[in-house]
Amino acid sequence: MSAIDSHYMARALRLAERGIYSTTPNPKVGCVLVKDDAVIAEAWHQRSGEGHAEILALEQAGESAQGATCYVSLEPCNHAGRTGPCTQALIEAGIGRVVYAMEDPNPLNAGAGVERLRAEGVQVDGPLMEREAARINAGFIKRMSTGRPLVRLKMAMSLDGRTAMSDGNAFWITGPRARADVQRYRARSCAVLSGWKTVSMDKSQMTVRPEEFELEDENIGERQPLRVLVDSKLQLNTSARYFQAQSPILVANLEKEGEGSADHVRYLKVDAEADHIDLDNLLDKLGELEINELFVESGAALGGAFMRAGLVDELIVYIAPKLMGTDARGLFELPLQKMAESLPLHIKEIRQIGGDIRITAMPEME
Repeated sequence: MSAIDSHYMARALRLAERGIYSTTPNPKVGCVLVKDDAVIAEAWHQRSGEGHAEILALEQAGESAQGATCYVSLEPCNHAGRTGPCTQALIEAGIGRVVYAMEDPNPLNAGAGVERLRAEGVQVDGPLMEREAARINAGFIKRMSTGRPLVRLKMAMSLDGRTAMSDGNAFWITGPRARADVQRYRARSCAVLSGWKTVSMDKSQMTVRPEEFELEDENIGERQPLRVLVDSKLQLNTSARYFQAQSPILVANLEKEGEGSADHVRYLKVDAEADHIDLDNLLDKLGELEINELFVESGAALGGAFMRAGLVDELIVYIAPKLMGTDARGLFELPLQKMAESLPLHIKEIRQIGGDIRITAMPEME
């Protein structure tokens, strides 16, 4: 494959990213149609249940698609879901060549799309820019390969590692630009998970509020993520502010299953582990609900539990340039006694967000 192929694939990948806030539970996919060294159509998958990127691009191109090259960020699907198979549409349109970035991790398709196209005489090349494509759909890939969502754990702390004063006051550790950055993470996630103590103490709703932070990203706030509340013994009163926002809530607990008293509230009964929610079982159940990306915003206890269980794929820590003192609360509840018990991390990125620092790290796997 050539530098020209890489150029057009990079364009398809940028298009795929435009669906970052809206495609769940589907993958983010971009498509560029090229003929006679010129782009004749381009599109991205915008919402689940609506046209796939290839279909939308073919509709734009019309008869011009005959003999064109299709650059697509994910192997075209060969199965019928809520929409028809993209392979059939590409064949019927007379596409001469397909270049794909990565194989579809969905077992219903994996490799079948490429095989179908080649069997019909279409030239197929790929994968191309596979690592970049995988980054865009990391959550979808994780769910397809393990049955569980990708877990991002977000924490905010002072320079001396404190998350709240001794009385629980945490307003505000970080500045407005860092808090706006958190809103973007919420908006891209399929679900936002919190513990009942955190939302009770902070009187938070864990919703996406683009108007409050003057966020101009396309589609941000158009879809509210599912809010998952970890409340094993159902201790948070349903009159709490958290329940007042009307976006869907799933209460993970040890006691009941089914609909709540309000239409937007459901209860999910989860297995117990020492009188607490079994987080492994919870992630399995969220995977069954087609949650690709789970954003965890919690206190030290729940965050520490996720870390101890080895369930965090990405740790996002915002560090504010302030000192909160020895009496303030720490970042995690991690009862480690020896240096050998420490949890090693791989620093993926360090970025300044306004006056704060954002560190993105990945736990090192054994």
